[in-house]
Amino acid sequence: MEYAVIVVAVFGLMLAFMAGGIVEERRRKKFFIRKLREDFGRPTTKQYPDGRMSTIGGYAKRCGAAFMLDDLTWNDLDMDRVFQMLDFTYSAAGEEYLYAMLRSPKLEEQGFERLEELAAYFALHEEERIRLQLLFARIGRTGKYSIFDYLDGLDALGERSNRSHLLLLGALAASAILCFVRPGVGVLGLFVCVMAGIAGYFKEKREIMPYLTTFSYLLRLLRSVREFEQLGMDVIKEDVERMKVCYRNCRGFYRGSYLVTSMNQVSSNPLDFLMDYVKMIFHVDLIKFNQMLRQAHACRDDFVTIFETTGRLEAYLSIGCYRSSVPFYTVPVFQTGKLTIEAEEMVHPLLKEPVANSFCAKGGMLLTGSNASGKSTFLKMAALGAIMAQSVHTVRAKAYRASMCRIYTSMSLRDDLSGGESYFIVEIKALKRIMDAKGQDKSPVLCCVDEVLRGTNTVERIAASCEILRSLADGEDCLCFAATHDIELTELLEGQFANYHFEETIEQDDVLFNYRLMKGKAKTRNAIQLLRILGFEKEIIDRANNRAEIFVEKGAWIR
Repeated sequence: MEYAVIVVAVFGLMLAFMAGGIVEERRRKKFFIRKLREDFGRPTTKQYPDGRMSTIGGYAKRCGAAFMLDDLTWNDLDMDRVFQMLDFTYSAAGEEYLYAMLRSPKLEEQGFERLEELAAYFALHEEERIRLQLLFARIGRTGKYSIFDYLDGLDALGERSNRSHLLLLGALAASAILCFVRPGVGVLGLFVCVMAGIAGYFKEKREIMPYLTTFSYLLRLLRSVREFEQLGMDVIKEDVERMKVCYRNCRGFYRGSYLVTSMNQVSSNPLDFLMDYVKMIFHVDLIKFNQMLRQAHACRDDFVTIFETTGRLEAYLSIGCYRSSVPFYTVPVFQTGKLTIEAEEMVHPLLKEPVANSFCAKGGMLLTGSNASGKSTFLKMAALGAIMAQSVHTVRAKAYRASMCRIYTSMSLRDDLSGGESYFIVEIKALKRIMDAKGQDKSPVLCCVDEVLRGTNTVERIAASCEILRSLADGEDCLCFAATHDIELTELLEGQFANYHFEETIEQDDVLFNYRLMKGKAKTRNAIQLLRILGFEKEIIDRANNRAEIFVEKGAWIR
């Protein structure tokens, strides 16, 4: 009777734990759904694990895109922040696919129709969007590493044989039989086999534990295929059918996988505790791991297809969420023929209170103006507009019409101390890569250059800058936007570059900027005025103004 009471009590406790877990899971789900509803239309507040941004490009490196933004352009434009602004994803697949989209702007319009269809659908159908987001959240992430880094790790692991495990099972079976013939020898054999098996088990388990993250994520991807199907959404029917074919190819990987995925789980369940000893003695989980490893190698392409399809769906959904979080945007219109960009009321997407500017560039644009007047921000805005148009099909403007092109920048350069290169060397290498890209027989180039050759003396800077910019503007395969403080370039490049400028007004002890793009070259200077505002002596200010006026009048400096 006492044993029965104990069994009932244990069973009751197990039921209570299970019920508590179910209640807690439902509470978390309700909270998450409420958060999805409330946060729609707001900017994302997503956080990233330490080191994740350095590995998030795993898929981008392997997607085989026709063109990818190089590191210099990516860093010049602060593209990590642009990605984070667009990222409303909950799975590693969606996260990495969206990053790859942004990193590899398209050079042809194929695929944008599907993006528009899904982004619009999920923006208008809240319940369907939430059901999909719940599914993506269940797929989840992989920590700070890319799933492709993990897959490469499986490749490095190679093939693993079950021969030693099968020999152990054979020895255990032989020892068990021997117990009936020669009990002493049989028991000794069993003892030796069990001890050897347990020692070998823990050694091999330590070797394979790092790869369980990979298997767990692949299993979640496979499980999601059935969940996609159960959603019954006609809008993603073709995508689901594609994944179902891959799922059928990978069923062997899925069956019995609990033996492996439970290896790093701690449980208070007595049955699980008993099962741990079964695994240690008979190595059933190690045998299954090696079977799954072979399946993972054989089905890699199927897993990648499921990853890509899942990632594409979530990336398009994320773009719809982003569009709902901004005051305005436009869908770009692409055109063929001569390289041009026309934008109406475009803004820089990362600024909280941006100033909108309109422009029509059918040739090079040369920007002049005072320090901090808005030249660099305009260049970044123009480059970001082209990138977002050709990647996420979304531009922060009232209207945008342009040719598709490859985008390069040379802006936020620094000395390369580790490589022992001066600022000037870094700068001319950055410009040379743009010249080389222009010379390739590929799609046109949009380049944005801030302060051409600022790292050298005035005479050589103006002479070299003039010839480099003239070469970039030569022909119809490159559209160059450049900013400079060298007003001489406005005269030297007239006819090849249209002159635009930004200006300021000085009121008492303050310099005010309106950040509006204006036609023509700059007519104002503020550097000497800033010296006055910051408290330099009046004699210094007067002499500096006098010297500058004489140079403007005579074209030469006086001593």
